[in-house]
Amino acid sequence: MTTVNAYNAYAVANLRPPARLHDEVLSYLERIQATLDPFGGRFLVHGAPEREAREGEWPSALVLIGFPSMDAARRWYDSAAYQELIPLRTRHMAGDAMLIEGVPPGYDAAARAGALRAAQARQAP
Repeated sequence: MTTVNAYNAYAVANLRPPARLHDEVLSYLERIQATLDPFGGRFLVHGAPEREAREGEWPSALVLIGFPSMDAARRWYDSAAYQELIPLRTRHMAGDAMLIEGVPPGYDAAARAGALRAAQARQAP
């Protein structure tokens, strides 16, 4: 059975939590879902306690939140409700975060490689 992914955009964070979480970080965790709900956001990965680094190292905690669109992801991140929460985390935890658009339905990596090859061939000296 094939299922269609309801998410076209993602908030991705690579966080480096301290050994003991500050109370403000716990408050952030308690309140974040309420900021996601109006924008259709849902945690897909939250910290990844069970993980296997197959290439390189991954000492950080991964967070992946799905959104129905890049617009919804931007509106969530820029919302007053989420902007109010951000300092609760950033004051006590280092990390990187970004919003990214996913690939469209039917994405074909081989076709993408072909397009890249053709573009590079046109640029060859």
